Amino acid sequence: MAVAFTKEEDYESQAADLPDRPISSHPNLVTASGLAAIEAELAAARAAYQAAQAGDVKSDRTAMARATRDLRYWSQRRATAQLTEPAPEAGKVQFGRTVEIEREDGRRQSWRIVGEDEADPAKGAIFYASPLAKAMLGKSVGDVAEVNGAEVEIIAVR
Repeated sequence: MAVAFTKEEDYESQAADLPDRPISSHPNLVTASGLAAIEAELAAARAAYQAAQAGDVKSDRTAMARATRDLRYWSQRRATAQLTEPAPEAGKVQFGRTVEIEREDGRRQSWRIVGEDEADPAKGAIFYASPLAKAMLGKSVGDVAEVNGAEVEIIAVR
């Protein structure tokens, strides 16, 4: 069949058939700020769903599909969120803490170890199951961790 003879609604129905957002197999550990962010996303998803319901669903099925998908995702993330705030141990790398490292070339970097939804490496927040975080968790100031075949020294934990 030529493209000229396809119905516009066929494209829309394909776009409205959005796959679910993948849910990680890792435990959903969150910091207090991560939990607040999930709750904000869930509220936004609920608002988008209500707005899509209030609109003409037949004429904009993609908005409803997107809102429904996001509502399912954030509802699941909120339901599985495990607020994790370990008692700080002096100088020990733990979930929710900020770690300063020094690389072999002398560069210093700081990373906060957080949950998956909160992770944003560009802002200095890394997922606790990332290779860098896994290499550092449980270590203390002065310890060396191997990351991608290079060594990093833990010089501070806040």
